[in-house]
Amino acid sequence: MASEADRLRSSATLPRVLTAAVLIPAVVAAVWWGPTGLIAALTGLVTLLALLEFFALGARAGLYGYRIWTCVCALALLLGQWSATEAESWSVGRSLTLTRVTGPPPSVLLPLVLVVFVLGAAGIALSSRRPLVEVLPALGISAAGLLFVALPLSFLVRLHGAGRQGPKLLLFVLVLVWVGDTLAYFVGRWAGRLLMAPQLSPKKTWEGAAANLLGSLGVALVFARWMSIEPRHLVVMAALGNISGQVGDLLESAYKRSAGVKDSGGLLPGHGGVLDRIDALILAAPVVWYYFVLVVGR
Repeated sequence: MASEADRLRSSATLPRVLTAAVLIPAVVAAVWWGPTGLIAALTGLVTLLALLEFFALGARAGLYGYRIWTCVCALALLLGQWSATEAESWSVGRSLTLTRVTGPPPSVLLPLVLVVFVLGAAGIALSSRRPLVEVLPALGISAAGLLFVALPLSFLVRLHGAGRQGPKLLLFVLVLVWVGDTLAYFVGRWAGRLLMAPQLSPKKTWEGAAANLLGSLGVALVFARWMSIEPRHLVVMAALGNISGQVGDLLESAYKRSAGVKDSGGLLPGHGGVLDRIDALILAAPVVWYYFVLVVGR
């Protein structure tokens, strides 16, 4: 029995490792060498895929949202976050340079997008031929997709666009999530005994959660040698980001349990769907961003 269990574990782990080995270098290269506009475009693609999986989970639970409208407003959120970052310039040929100026502040643009989303969703609800009994669930799942997936993910763009420190800051968030998730996965599988939230995620353990947190703190200590941010701030950012990420992981597990599925999708071998892969990042990104702006920035 022990050898059979080991074989099953290995067969489940190999696709996960191979997928990570392909995706992680590509993401790191884009973050380090790519402009913020590229990060906004890639985040937009990931957001759309995650939203489609989110709506698919909702459909399995009998909730049918306004997918197209929500996706359009999600892209508008990302555009607003990108326009709020520092100006960028691109050389076109030898004599032409294009410069993007900074747009309206997020304090104006983001609430505007949310208001437009509400007005558009109301118009769709009132003009739709759907039964009236579906209006409230459709509005609820659409708003949830925008607020629980698209809005927090859009802060990846703000992190990357935070001046010279931006690419390092975004890499810091990505690496603390990756390292924490990896340690939680292996420690939980091989040494986990105390179940953390059996109703939401039967395989998550307190041992894995502790390893997750410790791994993120270790990332902070490593990045302290590389970033011009005080180590104490990096440690706090890592701790808050990690805890928020674990909450996001459990929240996504609640989505899946309510829909009666194990994974949000099957696009990423060994990981499930896109939403499965970014669940911790969704809440970690805005928490780290606001700590950076409100505490470190002062």
